[in-house]
Amino acid sequence: FFLLRESQPSWTSATNAVGTQPQFLRLDSLMSSLSEEIARQTASKKPAEVKELVLDKCTAAKLDGGEFDGYTSLEFLSLNSVGLTSLDNFPSLMRLKRLELNDNKISGGLEVLQNSSLISLSVLSLSGNRIKALEDLAALGGLPSLKQLDLEMCDVAQLADYREKVFEMIPQLKLLDNADANGEEGEDDDDDDDD
Repeated sequence: FFLLRESQPSWTSATNAVGTQPQFLRLDSLMSSLSEEIARQTASKKPAEVKELVLDKCTAAKLDGGEFDGYTSLEFLSLNSVGLTSLDNFPSLMRLKRLELNDNKISGGLEVLQNSSLISLSVLSLSGNRIKALEDLAALGGLPSLKQLDLEMCDVAQLADYREKVFEMIPQLKLLDNADANGEEGEDDDDDDDD
């Protein structure tokens, strides 16, 4: 872990300018865990009433599987920049429509999303992750409602015939990196399919 000083250090003695020892804070204590942030955002609601959770910049290399127990109505989940390296233990969220996992360290294992019963998922954003191979994306074809996928700033987006191959693997897809199969800029239409 890293330490931060609350005040300017004194280089001539062990005390600072006001004669007290400098106070140290643990940097990891400034960032909340997923469970702490979920509790903070949902304090006045029952889990089944929550439709949106924005957990950006919390800390979690992986999910333990229990963080989202009872959140059966969740439609939007944002886990941007939390440090995820794996999607193992991703919860079953059948009503989830939009999932943002940008700027993490995910390099594969996307089949976990297919195995998590994400039957309503229409928008998936994985921009800025470590996905390198087209084969890693094949499992996303098993997400029946997936219409929009963002892989910008992933190595896979630099491969030859990337767009063509992704649209072949995921035939229900309408937009890849905010453009259709012809490369024409499209609009976010995740709300068009509301029941």
